[in-house]
Amino acid sequence: MSRRQLQRPGPRPATTGDDTGCTVLHIDMDAFYASVELRSRPELRGTPVIVGGLGGRSVVLSATYEAREYGVHSAMPMGRARRLCPQATVIPPSHDSYAEASRGVMEVFRSVTPLVEPLALDEAFLDVAGAQRRLGTPRQIGELIRARVEDEQGITCSVGVASTKFVAKLASARAKPDGLLVVPRDDVVAFLHPLPVGALWGVGEKTEEALTRLGLRTIGDIATTPESTLRRALGNAVGAHLFALAWGRDERSVVAQEPDKSIGAEETFARDVDDPAVVLRELLRLSERTAARLRATDSLGRTVSIKVRFADFTTITRSKTLGEPTDVARVVYETARGLYEALGLQRARLRLVGVRVEGLVDAESTPRQLALSGGGEEWRAAEQAADQAAARFGAGAVRPATLVDREVRPSGRRSAPSGPGNGNPKV
Repeated sequence: MSRRQLQRPGPRPATTGDDTGCTVLHIDMDAFYASVELRSRPELRGTPVIVGGLGGRSVVLSATYEAREYGVHSAMPMGRARRLCPQATVIPPSHDSYAEASRGVMEVFRSVTPLVEPLALDEAFLDVAGAQRRLGTPRQIGELIRARVEDEQGITCSVGVASTKFVAKLASARAKPDGLLVVPRDDVVAFLHPLPVGALWGVGEKTEEALTRLGLRTIGDIATTPESTLRRALGNAVGAHLFALAWGRDERSVVAQEPDKSIGAEETFARDVDDPAVVLRELLRLSERTAARLRATDSLGRTVSIKVRFADFTTITRSKTLGEPTDVARVVYETARGLYEALGLQRARLRLVGVRVEGLVDAESTPRQLALSGGGEEWRAAEQAADQAAARFGAGAVRPATLVDREVRPSGRRSAPSGPGNGNPKV
């Protein structure tokens, strides 16, 4: 059984079992991005749907379970996904909708317990020990959350209930889609040992290959292998870690949300690009998107970095720390532009570029004069107005003039402007 097979729908596990002491919940949205898209496209429910870019180098962001039955999965090249499931409806991603839905889901979680540890937009750990007197047993709390998420957000989730984070995460995967599974404390070993070694937290492709060479294919095989043997074969830290997990030992507690370490965006070009004007235009678009996400999460960042991947897949990054934190797209872009131009690439063929802002701080707790970062209050006001317009009229309603296509060809495809422009927003 592969890691992916572990997460595919199968016979629904029983939710019965003693949940005493099982105060850790792992909650994972079902096909999150696709499910959010289906809220506004109910006619597509029950059909194969793939969320991802339309370019030849795009990858699958999410797929409904109907599409997964054809072998489609996230991170798969879009071209291959469409060959596997040509009848699927392909929907370009709408990141603002996902962020909004995620905020709503996390609000549900935090109304239950303050101990919420998000892992991504669509999943989190919860410690519900303190909520039992008010809301019932861990299983009852899990069912309450599932009902509220579906009622308030129009999407479903799966819940794993266990005494440790590791087992709870495996349980939620086993409960998919739209289910709940309790793994009683006394049944942890029986639950774990038949699973493949790839299910262990921290086992990547190379470690799985090393375990297979040792003849270890299930978690039970690891558990019955002397810890000293695992340490010699995999290193002290990894060997000890896997041996402990194989017996269900996981001492990590649920840690309340920490600030995001970074926010960014990147784009893989449909074809390799060697025109600096096109690259700068893309850096501007990514800076706009990144700054908008900073503002949406009430965050400011001190360090701007760029990522450049060449046609041969060689990748480099460069960064610069600002004197003051910012959420202004103009500041992010000018910094990213300076980093790119300092590379002196001339006509180098690029496959991907990215922009990221790191060193995040809470905007509300940061003195206002520090938030300007050279961008000026007028730039912030203009970009906030653009945010409001996007919320009302859709993404792209207001954007920098250089990102507005000027020529429409007979084929319906728009040509890019001849130069990168100055990045000033059109408001």
